[in-house]
Amino acid sequence: MELQSLLAYLHDFTIKPTENAEITSIEMDHRQVKKGSLFVCVKGYTVDGHDFATLAVESGAAAIIAERPVDVSVPVIIVKNSKRAMAVLADGFYEQPTQKLHLIGVTGTNGKTSTTHLMEKIFQANEQKTGLIGTIEIRIGDQSYEVKNTTPESVTLQQTFHQMVQENVEVAAMEVSSHALDLGRVHGCDFDVAVFTNLTQDHLDYHKTMDDYRRAKGLLFAQLGNTYNHKKPKFAVLNADDKASEEYTRNTAATVVTYGIDHESDVRAKNIQMTNAGTTFELVTPFDTVNVQMKLIGKFSVYNVLAATAACLVSNVPLQTIVSVIEQTEGVPGRFEVVDENQDFSVVVDYAHTPDSLENVGKTVQQFAQNNVYMIVGCGGDRDRTKRPLMANIAATYSTEAILTSDNPRSEDPNEILKEMAAGITSTNYVTISDRKEAIQYAVNKAEKGDVIVIAGKGHETYQIIGDEVLDFDDREVARQSIKERQK
Repeated sequence: MELQSLLAYLHDFTIKPTENAEITSIEMDHRQVKKGSLFVCVKGYTVDGHDFATLAVESGAAAIIAERPVDVSVPVIIVKNSKRAMAVLADGFYEQPTQKLHLIGVTGTNGKTSTTHLMEKIFQANEQKTGLIGTIEIRIGDQSYEVKNTTPESVTLQQTFHQMVQENVEVAAMEVSSHALDLGRVHGCDFDVAVFTNLTQDHLDYHKTMDDYRRAKGLLFAQLGNTYNHKKPKFAVLNADDKASEEYTRNTAATVVTYGIDHESDVRAKNIQMTNAGTTFELVTPFDTVNVQMKLIGKFSVYNVLAATAACLVSNVPLQTIVSVIEQTEGVPGRFEVVDENQDFSVVVDYAHTPDSLENVGKTVQQFAQNNVYMIVGCGGDRDRTKRPLMANIAATYSTEAILTSDNPRSEDPNEILKEMAAGITSTNYVTISDRKEAIQYAVNKAEKGDVIVIAGKGHETYQIIGDEVLDFDDREVARQSIKERQK
């Protein structure tokens, strides 16, 4: 694409060059630049892209996007915010792919992954080809790709959507993180449905306050439905049981559809009954009321199902198809995933890494645990420290014995993290074992018939970050091996 044609999508520049050039790619990493690249200078936390503009030109960059003048021999376009400009340019470069898709964005503290995966299954059952972007992976049809962030950087994102269009994807579901919204990564994405799961404490290392965190999540709804097209209506699917939905309702121009359990809503679950084998409830919708018997466990699972149901209903999927998928679904990797090696006690691995999600898991386990509950929990290093004592206190509250251990300590001393966690516990029913493998082995060796072990925090992750090292580590595999060792 010619530079001048690409710049037609951009209205944020203060200096526009008269020169033209053929643009072959958009890059923010100078090491990825090749002949014809448009290099975007992004100022990050540790490095500033402006410092690499000369190297980018030496590697073949045809033009530079920057927030301040840089001394190079190719055209330089000065913008107010290079990251937001990059998102708009990527959308234009890849021919505005989201306008050719039915795009559903899911935001909230907990439940994004489960909700998007459930929607993917429902649309597939409705004979529609799907795309998925989220914490675990990117999927286009039945092909999977690795991800670095919950919501990829804008260039990768638009490139992925372009690939989806090329491969005839009809519906795309994506997790939209607060970071992505705040940093403008999804600027240029044409969402048709925006879903809000819930808002509880998380990411305060970045947002600093809950008010700012709530505001960032709300950006998804504020940008939705500001232009009206009766052929492509916009919907905001909001959790009626979460107070933040009141603000998001005021902020969006889209049609609001609500779901919930405790409050009147368009899509609602009533008469919920739970066992260790699954959950039954009455699903009330504007179309019909049906009884649902699903394999998923927990009130949080019911919320995820309701969110997915509402989003699929406004996307014209028949209720019968939705219910059929819900009843067959066995869950998402690392989300209340059971490790079964024919032992006489239960082991559950869950991604719960916020106070609210851990409490949800604790409450669910209490409903079917026959005897003791052992809850293994850690907190990540170089992240929100205020939730550490909260997480530990919840673990001690909902277990017979809480086992405090390492999550991803990163650059911090694991034992110092454990001290900050333990400060939140007033009881004595806890131990600290900094080595995560030893902590899991301790619980497995102690468990008796009918006990439940919860391994929380990492879920689907297959690594552990200690210092600068990324080590192989999978809670499910470690638990499985520990059980086998005990059975010898």
